[in-house]
Amino acid sequence: MAEAALDAVRRELREFPAAARELSVPLAVPYLDKPPTPLHFYRDWVCPNRPCIIRNALQHWPALQKWSLPYFRATVGSTEVTVAVTPDGYADAVRGDRFMMPAERRLPLSFVLDVLEGRAQHPGVLYVQKQCSNLPTELPQLLPDLESHVPWASEALGKMPDAVNFWLGEAAAVTSLHKDHYENLYCVVSGEKHFLLHPPSDRPFIPYELYTPATYQLTEEGTFKVVDEEAMEKVPWIPLDPLVPDLARYPSYSQAQALRCTVRAGEMLYLPALWFHHVQQSQGCIAVNFWYDMEYDLKYSYFHLLDSLTKASGLD
Repeated sequence: MAEAALDAVRRELREFPAAARELSVPLAVPYLDKPPTPLHFYRDWVCPNRPCIIRNALQHWPALQKWSLPYFRATVGSTEVTVAVTPDGYADAVRGDRFMMPAERRLPLSFVLDVLEGRAQHPGVLYVQKQCSNLPTELPQLLPDLESHVPWASEALGKMPDAVNFWLGEAAAVTSLHKDHYENLYCVVSGEKHFLLHPPSDRPFIPYELYTPATYQLTEEGTFKVVDEEAMEKVPWIPLDPLVPDLARYPSYSQAQALRCTVRAGEMLYLPALWFHHVQQSQGCIAVNFWYDMEYDLKYSYFHLLDSLTKASGLD
């Protein structure tokens, strides 16, 4: 009897993503030709938890005309920034049986630019991706080149952003599939970002496993050493690479349907909270994103229930 009930729960969980997709998930990420009003943004995108790409939202930022690698070299080249360094471009990702975090180096931005332009070499792959509001804390000289928040989004969400992050890295730097508890407004200033997205409703098809956390350490010889973080608890993370999914190991993922989009210079992606995303970029892509803390409302509770049932039923 219990097994029959469990099978019924599993069947409902497998059918749920398709039903949710039919009701509320677009076949492709829609484009808006201009920023929405706060009311329209909240009503049409935030409440239904739907992504969109917004054009002509950054035109008034001086950064859109000014920011380039030569401009950074001239204005903030001597500034030291926190740089994630990995052997293969994957930071905060499952590698083997570990959840690997990057080595972090403090480097002058001019050296990062040298590597991006092929003038210098450094072991591994470099990515300025510190988050935690690294733009105002590490590169405050650049703040006059853009707005400190997105006014129409701040008004719609009723709050200011929790963090304003600066991103600059090599094409080999990849962000593994994950989700965040933030409403994310991701602005590409130069180059392009390639996003692979899954709605929260695809959770039954997306595997999570627990991993021992470890950090890369860069040796003086320029090789990478893996050091376990023994004081930290195990980390739940998605082991699957959506670009080359191991369907023999994770067959359920074949039923998930990814949305793919490219965000180009001058465009802004609204990435709703709890959407799974995997990100690639062009060489030297420059981006800024605004993280607004999500509302822990009924949507969050529904997702938490879906997550808990997926784990409890053994679909995970």
